[in-house]
Amino acid sequence: MTPCYAGVASLPGRPDFHCSSVHNVLAKLELDQTIDSGPVVFEDGANHYRFLGLEITRGVPDFHMRNLVQPRKPEFAADHLVFDRLWLHGNPQGETKGGIHLSGTTDVGIVDSFFTDFHCIAAHGSCTDAQAINGGGGDLPGGPYKIVNNFLEASGECLMFGGAGGTTTPTDIEIRHNHFFRPLLWKLGQPGFVGAADGSPFIVKNCLEFKNAQRVLVEGNVLENSWGGFTQMGFGIVITPTNQSGHCPQCRVTDITLRYNRISHVGGALDIANVGNPSTAGERYSIHDLVFDDIDNVAYKGLGSLALIISNEPILGSVNLDHITAFPPRALITVHNEAAKLKNFSITNSIFTVGERGMFGTGGGDANCTSGARTPAKILESCFDDVHFNNNVIIGGPGNWPPGNSEAKSPAEAGLRDFHGGKGGDYRLCQRKDETRECKAASPALGAATDHRNAGADLDTIDRETAGII
Repeated sequence: MTPCYAGVASLPGRPDFHCSSVHNVLAKLELDQTIDSGPVVFEDGANHYRFLGLEITRGVPDFHMRNLVQPRKPEFAADHLVFDRLWLHGNPQGETKGGIHLSGTTDVGIVDSFFTDFHCIAAHGSCTDAQAINGGGGDLPGGPYKIVNNFLEASGECLMFGGAGGTTTPTDIEIRHNHFFRPLLWKLGQPGFVGAADGSPFIVKNCLEFKNAQRVLVEGNVLENSWGGFTQMGFGIVITPTNQSGHCPQCRVTDITLRYNRISHVGGALDIANVGNPSTAGERYSIHDLVFDDIDNVAYKGLGSLALIISNEPILGSVNLDHITAFPPRALITVHNEAAKLKNFSITNSIFTVGERGMFGTGGGDANCTSGARTPAKILESCFDDVHFNNNVIIGGPGNWPPGNSEAKSPAEAGLRDFHGGKGGDYRLCQRKDETRECKAASPALGAATDHRNAGADLDTIDRETAGII
């Protein structure tokens, strides 16, 4: 579904809809009252509803409202709900916090749909986090959820689980083949800037965030455009079991698989943190075959690193980064750990630039594990227990990396055929020396992985899994 089916050929700053024709063929549900949420509200135990071929939106342009679709705080979850080929949207300058709110629901599919104009207004708005889809709070079971083949646009987080009080954790969540997006027109200072009617910007945070979720597959998605300047630093993906209010002591983020995704135009790539707020666990993350490019700490006001790693209680553990292709300009890893060493942590079989600083700490004085550690090898030794950091191709930056890796002074020396400044290149590997093209030598990443594959992300599979998204 695109807005073409509602008679809208294009929206400013969004990708081309590729309309073959523009006709309004959708029925429309519009909330024209000053109430908290709607037009779709599920009563206690509502079940087996399918919404198909609709435009769902709100009127009353100056009213600050919450979700277009949500349960009404039931005693029993709403279940077996399908949202199929819908256009859900707020208005261009007003405050609409969310599209579909999943807390208090089970067995839900959100497929082939288009979400636009969900945003909270800085300074004088009534909310701080807008999401196209959100859930992960309350006291009722949540999941399974299927979120597949959607365009997800929101200022706070395009998709988020957790962040509210609750006693349960949503489980079995499938997030595949979605386009996470926010228009750069929302960025203050951009030509054609669009914010609230008084000129205030919308509050921007991250593309995808997990604060309370278990057994999640994130596969074949494209995530674009995240910048700092508010309370966070423009990460593509945030994984951090926590709750700001302290009312979710059972919150956890466990058993997360991220694979075959492409993330671009961000202030930082990954924020993986157990920050010490009430939570039960943050562990078992399999992160492989991802491409991160156009990470820019200046343009997008972030850390400019591949990963911010923070561990407190509970101890962060069992995190595996494998077959990553990434080009952070400032640092590979930024670390803060005042607790025991991180266990079962690995960074393997990857190709990356390591920026100006390689690895460094976030501060914190002697309490931080990085205190006194001046080289990447020493930081890994001081902060991680039996870390596996091997079979990587490390481009540029300071030396003193652990043995078992290859170092290259430049992307050309690493054998990247089309680096393009780490901003939209192809990143496939040179198979041999070819003076007529970009290849000066065969890449040292060829067959260099522990599984005998090439180091770096599997670009062919990523292209196949994300085909048709843009």
